[in-house]
Amino acid sequence: MEMINATGRRKSAVARVYLTKGDGKVTVNGRDFRDYFVQTHVQDSVIAPFEAIDAERIYDVKINVTGGGFKGQAEAIRMALSRALVELNEDFRKPLKSKKYLTRDARVVERKKYGKPKARKSFQFSKR
Repeated sequence: MEMINATGRRKSAVARVYLTKGDGKVTVNGRDFRDYFVQTHVQDSVIAPFEAIDAERIYDVKINVTGGGFKGQAEAIRMALSRALVELNEDFRKPLKSKKYLTRDARVVERKKYGKPKARKSFQFSKR
């Protein structure tokens, strides 16, 4: 198995994942993913595709991620990892798709409208 790469997106975050055979080392932007993502629930989101297919400690993963916040970056990585695993073995598609790891979550922040302080919030209405 050579290197397999895939891309994942969430909000404004873009993650590029490079998957190789190895001993389970996950690096994000040159740092260990546990150092990069401090919260444990976000760390769990990053390695969730491996747990879904019972393949922890088999592949080394090198990840480049830009844009967005830590939650959007983690979910972009989750999508990219899932795509890479499906490219590696088509049998992984069913468990990953059932957990919706292959679906692009298209929800983004709504833009601010003119005449309003935020996207939907209005100034207080005064009848008189």
